[in-house]
Amino acid sequence: MYSLDNLHLNCKSNVKFNFNGGDLSSDSGLFLIKEFADKIGFSKLLKKLLKTKDSSIRFHKDHENLEQIIYQTLAAYFNDNDADELRNEPVMTTILDKENLASQPTLSRFWSRMDESTLEQFNDIFKALRSTIYTIEKPRRILLDLDSTLLPAYGKQEGVNYNYHYSSNGYHPLVCYDGLTGDLLKIKLRNGSVYSSNDTVDFLQPLLDEFEDKYPDVDLFLRADSGFAIPELYQQAETNGVSYVIRLKANQTLYKLAETVASKMDELTKNNKLDYAVIYDEFDYQASSWNYPRRVIVKVEKPSNQFTYQYGFIVTNMDLSPVNILRLYNNRGKMENFIKEGKNGFNFSSTSSPRKVVNSNRLQVSALAYNLFNWFRRLVLPKSMSKMLIDTIRMKLIKIASRVTRSARYLIFKLASSCPYKKEFVKTLENIRSIPKLE
Repeated sequence: MYSLDNLHLNCKSNVKFNFNGGDLSSDSGLFLIKEFADKIGFSKLLKKLLKTKDSSIRFHKDHENLEQIIYQTLAAYFNDNDADELRNEPVMTTILDKENLASQPTLSRFWSRMDESTLEQFNDIFKALRSTIYTIEKPRRILLDLDSTLLPAYGKQEGVNYNYHYSSNGYHPLVCYDGLTGDLLKIKLRNGSVYSSNDTVDFLQPLLDEFEDKYPDVDLFLRADSGFAIPELYQQAETNGVSYVIRLKANQTLYKLAETVASKMDELTKNNKLDYAVIYDEFDYQASSWNYPRRVIVKVEKPSNQFTYQYGFIVTNMDLSPVNILRLYNNRGKMENFIKEGKNGFNFSSTSSPRKVVNSNRLQVSALAYNLFNWFRRLVLPKSMSKMLIDTIRMKLIKIASRVTRSARYLIFKLASSCPYKKEFVKTLENIRSIPKLE
């Protein structure tokens, strides 16, 4: 039988260890995110804008519960049950200015109070924070990247259905990122069986109104795949002065209009059917559901060692060359990385409640944590770290060990002397302090 004061290893008899090291933490880098959040007024904004329909007098206020969940998410404590293990965690309690964190039952009751009104409040929170971030660094242009994805579900949650595209059960949320910065501009949880473009126009219009009202000098661009190739979206973009590139699903009419391009490819490759070849062109096209013709870019491609051609069609209202239109569209591969980052790094798939409205609110909280980190990453992290994923930043800058010591006036967190990213830690803190004072 081993004593807790005298544990040892059989493989190293001269090594002993115990659990008497005092107050220790493995998440000291969270203080950097807290410093950044305080700089942009994050906590004050949550307190001001989040109001649940709850008249009870509670020790743990709901805006505090929200902030706790966000910091737990940033440190990869994704489950509500993790709150019980973190109740006395020194970094977390210091950041939230509490003696003890809220427990799992408290967080579960917090989630149960989420409804449609809190969903609207999250929209207001996103707008207010976006305004603050754009005050620090205002964009010249924004690329509205539209997409949908699957959030798997394994129970009988409200709204969970089988999605034939993904061949799986779950929710099918609609997302819009800024393709230039990775900011998540908006996300909406939808039933699993809906088609990609369902509710897209209604989903997008509030964003377009916001940018027209608050940032009229910012150029807007829209990019989407063929799942969003609907005339209502083209008309919306054209009416709101948005430049767009949207992939079209191929059909016999488009193939026929591209016959001259295919003939050019035949001529180009008649003496060499092995090497890669590609031709770009354009034509006007009007589908039966369109009110008027639109410009369509066509790409005819012959892969290496193949005899058949591959076609791509893009509808656009931009006047860039066909090559540049295709380049702009093809860069939407970044969108998949943003979605993967949200799922893997910020627990977007946390949809375990039987109620859809609660799962919708859970998704908004995960999105808020994602954006807080993304702003932190691109505005204050050193250049050497500004493109790293959250998992890498956690390992290098957040999961830093420290020991807590107390004096009459100060609480001192002594970070690991051997921390290999000490310079980056200090540089990040300097960058936060260099942000201009916000009014």
